[in-house]
This record gives sequence, C-alpha cells and structure tokens, in this order.
Amino acid sequence: MKVIQSATFRLTLSYLAVIMVLSIAFSTLLYQVSSAELIRGLRRPLPQAAFGLGSAVQELREQQLTEGLGHLQENIILLNSLTLLVGAGVSYALARWTLRPVEETVEAQGRFAADASHELRTPLTAMQTEIEVALRNKRLSAAESRELLRSNLEEIAKLKALSDGLLKLTQPDRAPLRERVDMGIAARDAVKRYQPAAQIKHISIESQLAGTHMQGDLASLTDLVAILLDNAIKYSPERSIVSLKMSQQGKWLKLEVADRGPGIAPADLPHRFERFYRADRSRSKDTVDGYGLGLSIAEQIAIAHGGAIEAKSQSGKGTTFIVRLPLA
Repeated sequence: MKVIQSATFRLTLSYLAVIMVLSIAFSTLLYQVSSAELIRGLRRPLPQAAFGLGSAVQELREQQLTEGLGHLQENIILLNSLTLLVGAGVSYALARWTLRPVEETVEAQGRFAADASHELRTPLTAMQTEIEVALRNKRLSAAESRELLRSNLEEIAKLKALSDGLLKLTQPDRAPLRERVDMGIAARDAVKRYQPAAQIKHISIESQLAGTHMQGDLASLTDLVAILLDNAIKYSPERSIVSLKMSQQGKWLKLEVADRGPGIAPADLPHRFERFYRADRSRSKDTVDGYGLGLSIAEQIAIAHGGAIEAKSQSGKGTTFIVRLPLA
C-alpha cells in the first residue's frame, strides 16, 4: 500500500533525524569535555627537573595533543556513523511498529467496504433481474405481479436488515447509557422476540435466568441476547433444544447460549466474530440466511459494556457462546 509505505518512509526519517540530533549533540558535548581535559592535562607546568628540556618537552606535548584530538575526532565520527546505520534500522522497525495498527485498520476498512458492497449487490441484482423479466412479459398476470412484489419485498427486507447491521457496526466503542438494567427482563424480551422462529422449527428454548442487574443500555443488552438466540436457532436442527443460562460469578454476570447444531470447525473458530465471515458449508449461506454481522455486533455490545464474549464448539455437538458482563 503506497500510502502506508510513504508514511513509513517519512516516519523513519523523522525518527532517524531525532536520533542523529541527539547523537550529534551528545558527541559535541563529549568532544568539548574530552578535549578540554586533554588540553588541561598536556599543558600543565613542567616539573623542576624538566626545565632544561622545556622546548623539546613542550613540542612533544603539542604533538601528543594534536594526535589525541585527531583520534578523538575519528572516534566520534565513527560513533556517529555507527549510530546512523543502527538508528536507520531501529527507526524503520519503530515506524513499522507504530503504523501497523493504522495499516491493519485501513486493510480492515477496505475488506469491510468490499464485503458490504458485495452483500448489497446480491439482493439488488435479484430485484433488477426479476423486474426486467417482468417488464418483458407483455402478458403479465395479476397473480404474477403480486408474486413479483412479494419477492421484491423479501429482498428489501434483506437490504434493510443489512443496512441496520452496518449502521450498528459504524458506531464502535459507543458508550452505553448508564441505566440500571435487569438482565432477566432483557433475556425474557429476547426470548419472546425469537420464540416464533423457534416454534417454526419445533425448537424448545430452555432458560435459567437469575435476577441480576448491571449498568448499561437495556435495548443494546436485549439485542446482545437476541443475536445469540437467533444464531443458535438458525443453526439448530429441528426438534432440538436451545439453552439460555444466566448466573452470577462474583462481580460478573455469566450468560451462556448453547445450541445442538453442527458446531464450528476448529479452523473457523478464531474468525467467529469477524464481520461478514461465513464458516464452512455446514454453517454457510446456502442453508442459513444472514450476512455474518450478528456476532460482530454482539461482541461490540459486550465490549462497550466492559465485558467480553467467547465461543466454545465441537463439530457435530453444538456451540456455546459465553458472555461475561460486570454487574452493577
């Protein structure tokens, strides 16, 4: 990336300039102090016994002084040359280390924009194709028109869900409202929201909710639980069980949502909270609707409330998401 490379070069030069300024200033001070000591030592008065050799000794001292100052200058030049070489390497490494978070952020933004564009294009392409085909049909019936409108409404709903998810993801680290929240109420509202989806697949939601309170935003915390329930229901087989457990561990609330689905492969598990990430075919878009934004939003909500989220999974045995949040 040319912008990052240019910034790395400029930052390296800046660091190197600071290092060399300090090195030259220190060398100058060292030269002045050392030369003053050398001159003072070699120009001390001659002892009484050397008066007869005064001119010869003085000439020898001047020669030693000249040689000493020359060696001192050579050593200082050598020292600064080595400082320049070593400083260049250190400056480049420090510049790379400084700009690495920026580079990763820029790359992440690029991937996010590309993924978002791809996901937005899919329903738009479907709508465009259906409408073009319908316009070419001069004998389009009322029933076919209604079916076209119904299909377009489905695609519009997908676009709305995607845009809502993208809007939430564009507000990172937003501080939640500091109101006293009953997590039992938040969990029950989330269960109520996705109970119809569970009934369609004949899935039972078993909940063990404790009366715990924390400071935060009720709507966001309800969304957090709802996202995990929605994810569990989507990947659970019919006539299975999704469990929702809530317990208190010291000053922390522990929330667990477990399904009996296909699980997450070990290779996919490290990427579970990445935006737009879709796992292998057992959890792919071919069988489950969605855009891979839900878990990213859930992680963002947990972090905004001072908590954390993790996933434990075994292929073929289901997945458990664990959220830890600080209590009030």
